[in-house]
Amino acid sequence: MSIPLADIEKENLEAHVVLSHQRYASLDERLTRIEDKVGLLQQAIEDSRNSMTKIVIGTAGTVVASVLSVLVVILTKVH
Repeated sequence: MSIPLADIEKENLEAHVVLSHQRYASLDERLTRIEDKVGLLQQAIEDSRNSMTKIVIGTAGTVVASVLSVLVVILTKVH
């Protein structure tokens, strides 16, 4: 029969300190991984936004060029 860790910690301060240190190290490692993943997500969002901006600017330029071309054709046909 094994004794639960909580009972060992209550009776032995050194065991409590060791287990607390292990728990803290585990939490720190998990938080570091989460921070890394959030950083990657942030970079992906910024890259997508930059790409979307280029697409919008390119599309707007194409629309303006098309409208100007139509106006030139209309003006040359009128005269």
